[in-house]
Amino acid sequence: MNIQNNIEQKLLSHFNPAHLEVINESFMHNVPDGSETHFKVVLVTPEFAGKRLINRHRAVNAVLKEELADHIHALALHTYTGEEWQSLYGNSPDSPNCLGGMKRAAS
Repeated sequence: MNIQNNIEQKLLSHFNPAHLEVINESFMHNVPDGSETHFKVVLVTPEFAGKRLINRHRAVNAVLKEELADHIHALALHTYTGEEWQSLYGNSPDSPNCLGGMKRAAS
């Protein structure tokens, strides 16, 4: 069973996020190698507009109720609207301009 994949699929289908990260942090805890018990979720969706933090977390917990009941020991939630995410973290940085690569080497 892949808990991380289940979490990702459920959150993708329920929230249709603009950004989603599901990070298995179990290795940072006293659990056997390969465990899937501690996760961090970063979820950015317009569905959180106008919702208080507690209600955002409740919505995520409701979607993941089976995993929380049987598999997950700890779940860190970071929930944002697109506007909040943008104001905190901005855009992804632009890639640098190409310096020629193989074309330059062939000259």
